[in-house]
Amino acid sequence: MLLEKTKLLGLPKPLIFNQFYQTRYMHLSFDSVTYTKLVQRSTKSSCLLHGKLAHAHIIKSAFKPCLFLLNNLLNMYSKAGEMDVAHRLFDKMPKPNLVSYNSLISGYNQMGAFDKAMMVFSEARKACLKLDKFTYAGALNVCTQTGDLRQGKLIHGLIVVSGLSEIGFLSNSLIDMYCKCECVDQARFLFENSKEIDEISWNTLIAGYVRMNKNEEMLKLLTSMHRNGLNLNTYTMGSVLKACCTNMDVGIMCGKMLHGCIMKLGFDIDIVVGTALLDMYAKMGELHSAIKIFTSMPNRNIVMYNAMISGFIETGSISKECANEACRLFFEVQRQGLKPSKFTFSSMLKACIAVGDFVYGKQIHAQICKYNLQSDEFIGSALIELYSLMGSTEDGLKCFRSTPTRDIVLWTSMIAGYIQNGKFESALSLFYELMACGGRPDEFTISNILSACADLAIARLGEQVHGHVVKSGFGNFRIVQNSQICMYAKCGDIDSANLTFQETENPDVVSWSVMICSCAQHGCARDALNLFGLMKEHEIKPNQITFVGVLSACSYGGLVEEGLKYFESMKDYGVETSIEHYCCVVDLFGRAGRLAEAENFILTSGFKNNPIMWRALLSACKVYKDAVTGNRAAMKVIELEPQESASYVLLHSIYADAAVEPLAASVRELMLQRGVKKEPGLSWI
Repeated sequence: MLLEKTKLLGLPKPLIFNQFYQTRYMHLSFDSVTYTKLVQRSTKSSCLLHGKLAHAHIIKSAFKPCLFLLNNLLNMYSKAGEMDVAHRLFDKMPKPNLVSYNSLISGYNQMGAFDKAMMVFSEARKACLKLDKFTYAGALNVCTQTGDLRQGKLIHGLIVVSGLSEIGFLSNSLIDMYCKCECVDQARFLFENSKEIDEISWNTLIAGYVRMNKNEEMLKLLTSMHRNGLNLNTYTMGSVLKACCTNMDVGIMCGKMLHGCIMKLGFDIDIVVGTALLDMYAKMGELHSAIKIFTSMPNRNIVMYNAMISGFIETGSISKECANEACRLFFEVQRQGLKPSKFTFSSMLKACIAVGDFVYGKQIHAQICKYNLQSDEFIGSALIELYSLMGSTEDGLKCFRSTPTRDIVLWTSMIAGYIQNGKFESALSLFYELMACGGRPDEFTISNILSACADLAIARLGEQVHGHVVKSGFGNFRIVQNSQICMYAKCGDIDSANLTFQETENPDVVSWSVMICSCAQHGCARDALNLFGLMKEHEIKPNQITFVGVLSACSYGGLVEEGLKYFESMKDYGVETSIEHYCCVVDLFGRAGRLAEAENFILTSGFKNNPIMWRALLSACKVYKDAVTGNRAAMKVIELEPQESASYVLLHSIYADAAVEPLAASVRELMLQRGVKKEPGLSWI
């Protein structure tokens, strides 16, 4: 035989195929053992081409393969992901046995075709074959991956009936299935009543508790595992460290204790444990400790670099220094010859977005194209956000169209990008396209569309979206309710806005703030202030937006003294005053005709070089026909914004109303000299 000859000659195994290529042209045929060894070797080396050549030779030489050889061919095609070929081969098998069915189930599981895997499992049962642990394990994996608890319980029943429930291999699969289907108590019951439990059983249950955020039970189980004399391995430590990130109070203390245990066990230089430690410290805000672990690791892979880059990016508000460190690490990844993953590029795009470095963002986009990752929807969403912030929705749309698999996050990112840049009609058009292609919008998509309806004041379309919200069951999402309140208020329907607010269970600070601002904009000053009082009674802490609404209400209602009291009380709530609040106070004085106080307030506010403040005073001067104060305010605004036409127009109106034609004419002449043009008004109505 060929294999025996190569063995006698001392030829290495790869040369078996060279001998095969030479002899196959001599029209020689081989026996089942030779073909089987060739197929097994190609499966082990993941070289499908060699296996296909052997299969072709079997067909060409009219050799009748035995069942063992056919199963090896089936296994080869299944492991290579060639499931269409594998299933055709299976269908032509005269009498497939249980090994044949198991290979096919395993192949479909590997490819994620879980419905087909379950179909093969059903066919195996119909064939009246005695199913073994591998068959049941394959079926349980389908239930685990799809979260089908009902089907999993049925298979559990079949395992018990078949008498295989005591096998540790199946017990572990069942524990994993129950954990991933969020039935960790059932998994614990099975764990405690299983006769064969090993380290995999313990680790699987620990991972289940971590997934369900049951940290106390997880720590107790870890302690029991240690007391029972089982070795804590890297998988165990990785799972437990992940749990420390979910509890800010005890997480860092528990994490440091585990770090000490890891040092004693000698796992501190393990890449998996090191990455988990780094990630834990970074997420708990201990960035310096994370950096120490990173620098102490002798061998770093791309996963560890990703964790460190992510640590710099996810530090709350990203500083320029953190973004620069992330960039430095990215350069190091390239120098080390490591291949960046989609997570690497996603983090780098986040850094560029956070610090507004759009030039570097474009360079990252070029790198993404170089590594052929532009079609990933995760990266596509980040690219759309980048170009939307740049104001280039056209480039964002190109990224959107070039992504073949578009999930709802990608659609929402593009719709939000249009709204962010004031292209509300394009956002609505894209929403229609989403609905037409059978997509299902989520609560964030609906919130963005309601915002577009609000900005366009399209009440009818907003009502239609509201109807879709009720039908699709998104009515109880807070983000949708808040957008709905805003939409109705901006469309002039304050009663519907109030009704939505009343229907909101446990309104948050955004709900209260939106309703207060809505009442203020509609001139319902007292209603807005009453809502603010109710908000305090419900112990909801107001934010900056809340006080903008309250101060605006006082301004529209002429409640100067009350408004000043609210302005002074902001520090009692720990809310920092901003330019918006100071503008509201200037408007408060201006609407009441107290122009001198308004001017003095601007000069002492610390924002005297902000044109918005002076423009608010200038508008009040026009109402009260105060040409003297108006002239000072206008000169200041013109000095700060010489190309802004609104200031010239307001000053011209003040002079014209005061019948000072020469000065009015001089304002027009100044506009001509400076090339300032007033854009004509445009109304939707």
